[in-house]
Amino acid sequence: MAARLPRPHRDDVRIALGGLLGGLVLWGVGLYSRTPDDPISLVDAGWAVLVPLVVMAGCELLRRTRPRTALIIGTLTLTADQLTRGSLATVVMFTDLVYAAVLYGSAGAARRIPWITGLITVIATVWPVAAWQKPEGLLIGAFTGLVTFTPAATGWIVRNHRDTAAAERLRAEQTALLAEMDRTQAVAAERARMARELHDMVANHLSAIAIHSTAALSIDDPKTSRDALAVIRENSVDGLAEMRRLIGILRDGSGDREPAATPTLDGLATLVDGARANGLDVHLDTDHGQVPAPVELAAYRIVQESLTNALKHAGPGRVTVALAQRESVLDVRVTSPYGHRGAPRAPGSGAGLVGMRERAALLGGTFAAGRDGALWAVRATLPLTEGAAA
Repeated sequence: MAARLPRPHRDDVRIALGGLLGGLVLWGVGLYSRTPDDPISLVDAGWAVLVPLVVMAGCELLRRTRPRTALIIGTLTLTADQLTRGSLATVVMFTDLVYAAVLYGSAGAARRIPWITGLITVIATVWPVAAWQKPEGLLIGAFTGLVTFTPAATGWIVRNHRDTAAAERLRAEQTALLAEMDRTQAVAAERARMARELHDMVANHLSAIAIHSTAALSIDDPKTSRDALAVIRENSVDGLAEMRRLIGILRDGSGDREPAATPTLDGLATLVDGARANGLDVHLDTDHGQVPAPVELAAYRIVQESLTNALKHAGPGRVTVALAQRESVLDVRVTSPYGHRGAPRAPGSGAGLVGMRERAALLGGTFAAGRDGALWAVRATLPLTEGAAA
């Protein structure tokens, strides 16, 4: 089955009809490109100009869908028109075919056509002057350039502008896509940061509340219940205060600042005292100098989460918290007796180790947690300067 020709664009139909009607008007009033005694005109009948006119108008229907075919047929048609008295409308439509072949044709055709038409223009200028030895021969070159090279060069310029605009549009879309990806990643990173802060700030207090409330409910001793309720109240108040600070960050909108009272290593003693009040036998050993604020926050949160895990999982015995600064890194190590309980003393989400590992990784440090003989050891190495972890 023969392939059907593509449907012409509506603008091409308008151009074809306009060229055909213009040529009919010129033919009707008797305006031709050449006089009857012109030696190149082999057919003097006026109606002969209508045949190239109609064919050229038909080529205009293919200017966008089949530009190469339209240009080839149009070139043959223009040659045939030169054998008649000629129609200006046929010549004008041919220039449009040259323009369309460069604009809508393949990239190779768009490069070749301006060079070919330029070469034809040069030949049409030099050859008549050399053959006739008269300056009037330049008019033939000028006319040839106006019909062939000028529309080809115009099409090349327009095509370059169109391709440049398309490239800029694609670049803008890619930039917008990258910006959206960056925004999504920033939102995800901010959510992860908030999740770590929420877990580290609240989990310690809620674990203590769960453990002491269990003791108050299971032991029928008024003094034990009062002591448990006092610890529960203290942890509830502290947890509520930290929750309010975190909510303040969420409402801030900028999302680029830490809580109003960012924990520091100076607060480790208070943190350890709270763990002791919750029933842990904690020994604190610190040896460090001035530490950057991000490292201080990460070390504090790692110790806090380790004590929370020890409160929930560790067996009886001493919990040791040791911080030591060596060269350009801060070593954080927390050890606790390895527990043998069938279930933890308080429920957990299992996100504590993940959060500690993320905090160390964000600073370019290392993190490890696991059983070390009879102990459960948590160790983090936090660089004090960029690149110091290696």
